[in-house]
Amino acid sequence: MTIGSSYDYRAHDPKDDSRTHRPADSKWKARFPNPPDLCFDYRALIEQENGIARATDPHHRICIIGAGVTGLTAARELYRCGFTHISLIEQSRRIGGRHLTVPGNRHAKESHTPFEMGAMRMPFFNRPNEAPTQGRSLMAYYTQAFDLAFSQFPNPGSQWVRSTGIYLREGRMGGASTPHMLIWTNLDGLTPPPAEDLQTVYAKWKAFSDRMTRHVAQVYASEAWEAIWAAIVERYEGVSFRDLVRMPVLEAWDERAPGDFGGLGMSADESAIFYAIGIGDGSWGAFYDVCCLYPLRTAIFGFSSQLQLIHGRVDAKGDPLPSPYLHSEAVHDSTGLSFDRPRYIGLAALNECLMFMKIAETGKSVYEHSRDTPTGLPTDSSVTRLKKLTNQKTRVYFNWKHSQPEHTQEHFEDFDSVILTLPSWLIETRIKLENFTEQMLPFDIINAYKTAHWETSCKVYAPLEKSFLSKNISIPQAIVTDSFIHDVYTYRYNDHYRYDCILLSYTWEDDATKLAAFSDQELVIRCANELDRILMNCTNIQQKISPYIDLDQAVVQRWITDKNALGCAKLYRPGTYYDAVSLMKYNRDYAHLSGLYLSGESFSVDAGWTEPCFRGAVDAVIHLCAKTAATFNGGFSLNDYPHYQLKT
Repeated sequence: MTIGSSYDYRAHDPKDDSRTHRPADSKWKARFPNPPDLCFDYRALIEQENGIARATDPHHRICIIGAGVTGLTAARELYRCGFTHISLIEQSRRIGGRHLTVPGNRHAKESHTPFEMGAMRMPFFNRPNEAPTQGRSLMAYYTQAFDLAFSQFPNPGSQWVRSTGIYLREGRMGGASTPHMLIWTNLDGLTPPPAEDLQTVYAKWKAFSDRMTRHVAQVYASEAWEAIWAAIVERYEGVSFRDLVRMPVLEAWDERAPGDFGGLGMSADESAIFYAIGIGDGSWGAFYDVCCLYPLRTAIFGFSSQLQLIHGRVDAKGDPLPSPYLHSEAVHDSTGLSFDRPRYIGLAALNECLMFMKIAETGKSVYEHSRDTPTGLPTDSSVTRLKKLTNQKTRVYFNWKHSQPEHTQEHFEDFDSVILTLPSWLIETRIKLENFTEQMLPFDIINAYKTAHWETSCKVYAPLEKSFLSKNISIPQAIVTDSFIHDVYTYRYNDHYRYDCILLSYTWEDDATKLAAFSDQELVIRCANELDRILMNCTNIQQKISPYIDLDQAVVQRWITDKNALGCAKLYRPGTYYDAVSLMKYNRDYAHLSGLYLSGESFSVDAGWTEPCFRGAVDAVIHLCAKTAATFNGGFSLNDYPHYQLKT
């Protein structure tokens, strides 16, 4: 889901500097756009020379469970601080977690078009007058630090696609006498969608989002901000997105009710359209029954603006730049097992850089350091138990060679601190927690992550002949439908790769669950046939797209059945927002007692994005440094780090 693709923050005066609304007495305050919790500039802390802090207890033993982007970030920043006893345990035979980039042509030896089977659209929190790497996000920082190439993501309905086709109600939307595909050309980024019904829906969303964005942009990071955000949360945390869409419009904001911005004021028919297409950028229906704070956070605070497609650590032709272990036949973990070697293509390059690129402060990479000890980097190792010992250490049990039951061996090791980065359903179903008292791990924290809602998602990618984007003039570049395929994306990385790519179907929640009965091969054929049927049914198209697609090379990813994920993104239902916030508070309130740090998207309120993974990792590092009396850099202290707010 993407709500808007290039929102112009009109409250921003382009004459202002890049730190607008930052109080003079705090260089750590964030600026708008940025997430509302916390109003803190993580990039300012990370981009300092020598990073977050300097360890005074470098031999403090740290275990990080999970080598997704959260675990890799935590490992890199801890090692950068000078901690030298870090173990990174990964259950699979690859790194990156729900960053999953696969080759568009599995048989090609040269550089290839990547398929992003997981996260794919990266917000940098830059403003329209800034380069993306000037954004105040950790994604912007790491992209710049690792020299990653990127381009504007081709969202449906945006100026970054040649045209967007909209096919609703079997082509009868817009009053056509025959089945018709509406064509939305928005090359200036300002053109509303075609057809009166769509324009009405678009206008109602835009009026609401403009009103709210203008106001929060003016007060973000001011002394009044925390109170304003608390009022917004109180007003909307019990409201579903479905209810917000139907809620009456509030024409004027009232300072006596500072958190109330009303709703979108849509009729039942308008809501049904909005369910299917949003404002032309993909279905929002899968999110209709989640807490409306999730789409509001996404739309208003920068997660859906100026989105970028990561090409990798590559040159203009898409060929990898000289990088560590690029030409290795294999790479091996600290036990001698091989795992996926780095290719530096697509979003996976970010994870590979976190692991394999040398760190200036240490002269080594996380990978080089981790190989030096037998438990520094065990892959194919499933953590099964965390046992709190009487000496306050935590014993971590894991099954080595997890994927080979006949060769599996149980190992354990004792650590001073443990950073847990797994999706919360994996924690509940795979890991037993022993001897953690109520004071260390309260039941309401356990209940919050056990009852968290993880959504399913399904992607169907295939190679696309270059002639489609180069010569085809009939079929739109992106298509949004109310059919079971829902959203179709086609895009090109460069002219050098043999193929472009097509995301034949992108679905969430119930729309993805309904596809579970089909095998991967059946699903690919059904998606292609359905798309052909739609195009042939439209009197203004009547051309099949399947001749452009290499269906034999199609790839399907279903996140809910991926044994290393059990879901795509963690959301929250109406009335459970404070539960999610309590998880974000855990590290500050309890980790110094338990030695356990909860980190990553599981313990965030911004689901499905990479930025909360980064920030969760840094949050764990901050509190671990504080516990071990590390010396923070740049004059930072915990007094500069704001608190997450719960309902009083």
